[in-house]
Amino acid sequence: MARIAIAGFMHETNCFVPELTDYEHFARPADRPGILRGEEILTEFAVSGASTAGFIAGNDGNHELAALLWTSTTPGGTVTAHAYERIAGEIIGRLSDALPVDGVYLDLHGAMVSAQHEDGEGELLRRVRAVVGDEVPIVISLDYHANVSPDMVAQADAILPYHTYPHVDQYATGQRASAAMKRLLIEGRPAGRALRQLPFLLPLNFQCTLVQPSKGIVEAAAARQTDDMLSLAYLAGFPPSDLAACGPSVSAHAHSQKAADAAVDEITQMIALKEAEFAQPLLSPDAAVQEAMRLAASAQKPIVVADTQDNPGCGGSGDTVGMLAALVAHDAQGALFGVVQDERAAAAAHAAGVGAELTLDLGGRTELPGVEPFHGDFTVEVINDGRYDTTGPVSQGKAYDVGLSALLSIGGVKVAISSRRVQALDRSVFEHLGLVLQDQAIIVLKSTCHYRAHFDPIAETTFAAIAPGGYVANPADCRYRKLRPGVRYYPLGPTHEA
Repeated sequence: MARIAIAGFMHETNCFVPELTDYEHFARPADRPGILRGEEILTEFAVSGASTAGFIAGNDGNHELAALLWTSTTPGGTVTAHAYERIAGEIIGRLSDALPVDGVYLDLHGAMVSAQHEDGEGELLRRVRAVVGDEVPIVISLDYHANVSPDMVAQADAILPYHTYPHVDQYATGQRASAAMKRLLIEGRPAGRALRQLPFLLPLNFQCTLVQPSKGIVEAAAARQTDDMLSLAYLAGFPPSDLAACGPSVSAHAHSQKAADAAVDEITQMIALKEAEFAQPLLSPDAAVQEAMRLAASAQKPIVVADTQDNPGCGGSGDTVGMLAALVAHDAQGALFGVVQDERAAAAAHAAGVGAELTLDLGGRTELPGVEPFHGDFTVEVINDGRYDTTGPVSQGKAYDVGLSALLSIGGVKVAISSRRVQALDRSVFEHLGLVLQDQAIIVLKSTCHYRAHFDPIAETTFAAIAPGGYVANPADCRYRKLRPGVRYYPLGPTHEA
């Protein structure tokens, strides 16, 4: 029986929003467990959840699991040095105390940037390798939006990525990571490892694996893996993370360098030939609302519009109201907008009570270009404490606590508000306020792609809108400082210069 250390440290970092991500964000997130230590990890992930749950289940009790620390928080700004060092330091300390170990599994995101380390995962892997030595295999699982660096490929011995966006296969990813670990314990660390980075960034709106070309790329990478290989990983990248390795990549770990190189070259060439197929139209707020109203006039189901640049899942502040302004200006009827993070407005609604009329400056409190509050007269429709269980395939029954929440109305538009940021990737973020989503004509929600797993089944159609927000959908509008020169900002787009 081998002894395997397991840990998790996950953050998707948007380097272009002003708010930093500190230790308290990891300790008290609204939509996940916070910081787990030791046996708490095994208890939390005994049934389902993150990739760690799949890894634990895949172990089948065959090996001893030394659980160290696991933490994750909502995507946001750069991780502070204090948060990174405190969490990474505790992981390394617990790993040192757990020695000797025969293997290490790390549940990572792949797009973490700290104030001191642009490659947060690569730095953590370097420290783990320094503790366990050159013979112990390290397996990592990564989010589909990971930016993969040479250090990550060099220090790890297998990289198991999510295959889906919306992410509905975290558990299966953990199981695949467990299978790779079992092989490594028998076969030893692989000699062959390869990494290729595509010469363009891929905006998140173009990454959905429910449609082509991403669907076909993921399927081709999975089919191309051979018995000689521990892993073959296509990862689409996270453009708002400012580091040299930002962007789509293909990596492989195999027992021969020839096998690793051949596989990554084949998949990389396939992606390169599909560059022109990625682009999709992104509409302005006015154009998006007018199109939604036109479609809703004859639709049998809601028209769903993604307010993509204020997606909390990409580090957005969750409080921009550009799409609300467009809905009201065009007198949209039967429309729903949210979820707007505004603690003061939520408190005012609770103080006033259901049925009260309120004049509010709603949202727009984050200092971002083009972002300002929406001034209007609202009616309080519903108030509650913001605690509910999710029901969709991405959230998988997690308990959410988004603080005091309310449903307001203005004209023909209902507005869901909360005290803490939350991405509308699950229908429960609206349904806990008593809404029947199938009765809405138009739903404008703060997400990019995750929402589709739960909203597509009730939607007539979906598309994205570009209103001012913290997540910049077009990377050409970001001021990169560390991105490697020569990379195109988007498929067939202009080139980044140093």
